[in-house]
Amino acid sequence: MRRLVALLALCAAGLAAAEAEDFPGIRKLMSPDEFEAAGLNKLSEAERRALDAWLLRYTAGEAETLRNTSDEVREAKQEVRIEARVRAPFEGWSGDTLFYLDNGQVWQQRLDGRFAYNGKEREVVLDKNFFGFWRLTHVATGRRVGVTRVR
Repeated sequence: MRRLVALLALCAAGLAAAEAEDFPGIRKLMSPDEFEAAGLNKLSEAERRALDAWLLRYTAGEAETLRNTSDEVREAKQEVRIEARVRAPFEGWSGDTLFYLDNGQVWQQRLDGRFAYNGKEREVVLDKNFFGFWRLTHVATGRRVGVTRVR
């Protein structure tokens, strides 16, 4: 249960800037395997909506404070960071983009969103958000997208 609460807390922090209508909900934030492993598939639609509402409220309030005051959270954040370059050509992302990195890893866009890019900078940083979900940040522009590792 503690792990589930921590996972939910990590998810909400990455959404702190989102407004209610932009909030994708817990089902979309997690992979189907993670969703099932956490037992969230057993929730009714009303229970899932209540959880989504709590995540949104938590994100808007306590999540930022916890990120800045918890030594445990700060240490965990420092442990998970990958710096790499996306193999050329890099033109941003468009919904289900695969990112082939120079270190051999392959990541897939996890959240909806589009970003068109026509520059030459391909440096990216992958790190986990407050809920433990991976995000890819294009260093030159600061644009971010949720991703899942494919291999």
